[in-house]
Amino acid sequence: MDLSIGILLFQDGLTNGAIYMLLALALVLVFSVTRVLFLPQGEFVVFGALGFTLLNKGQMPGTVWLLLVFGVLAAISDIGSAATGKRLTAARRTLVANLALPALLALLAWIAARNNAPPLVCALLAIALVIPLGPMIYRIAFMPVAQSSILTLLIVGVTVHFVLLGMSLFFFGPEGMRAQPLLNGDISFGEVVVSAQSLLVYAASAAVVAGLYYLFEHTVYGKALRATSVSRTGARLSGIRTHVAGKLAFGLAAAIGAVCGVLLVSLTTVYYDSGLAIGMRGFIGAVVGALVSFPGAAVGALMVGVIEAFTAFFYSSLKDAALFLLIIPVLLYLSLGSGAGTVVSEEES
Repeated sequence: MDLSIGILLFQDGLTNGAIYMLLALALVLVFSVTRVLFLPQGEFVVFGALGFTLLNKGQMPGTVWLLLVFGVLAAISDIGSAATGKRLTAARRTLVANLALPALLALLAWIAARNNAPPLVCALLAIALVIPLGPMIYRIAFMPVAQSSILTLLIVGVTVHFVLLGMSLFFFGPEGMRAQPLLNGDISFGEVVVSAQSLLVYAASAAVVAGLYYLFEHTVYGKALRATSVSRTGARLSGIRTHVAGKLAFGLAAAIGAVCGVLLVSLTTVYYDSGLAIGMRGFIGAVVGALVSFPGAAVGALMVGVIEAFTAFFYSSLKDAALFLLIIPVLLYLSLGSGAGTVVSEEES
């Protein structure tokens, strides 16, 4: 391997690592706020990728039907709770959020598909179709068991993954899809040639990270998320509605996943079942950050991308094994540094 091949591999790894970084940040965000190890994070990537591809081809994406189904289920759950507490205002609000908004997005998707909307419009609409799925999934699957143990929440997450996997196969079909790059051409930096699509990935990743920083540091909602991540009980005593924080965290995770899908589908073929493999890359990065450190997760995910690129070049059959081996030293370090072998719950701490 000469220097030019090494540079190409590093560039490819950095591009994939930037996408994995966003997934790792989303996983850390969701776990910090809700204690959910959200393994189906990769499904949001698939929904965004396949939805964008179909819209770009002038077809109605399966994301529309997914959104309508989950909207109805979330509305039924909210209306039942509101009726029990006789909260008519909450019932009206959920009708708007879970029924009117999905219907409006479905109409916009139909218009975009019929009129062959530009790729940028298709990308934004594909992301918009995925974002409401996050709060809906939290409301249906996780909010009723929000006070359960981490193991119970993990089991629910695995169940949600298989449900979304089956629905993805039903609404999108088994064929893989790949979209044209949003930006074409190459840009030279001396001897290094970088594709415009890769630069778009870097720019989008940096924009998402900057947006999350601004959210956490300068907005009330971001501070509410931070307070909930420190102590759910303390947040409730401070007047913060933790279920709203959970919905917001899942909404942000869905948005990040959809952005990753739009960026990734121009680089590789995405199938209905690609979500778990993609999401596990972000999960490994999040584990490097101990599921609590955003900088650690970002660095870990970038490492995953680079290691994956070089391992695939030299030993493609050991690519996945090499990635998961990264978890072992991290877990050993965390276990030795904790000083205790027991897990302390929030109520005991």
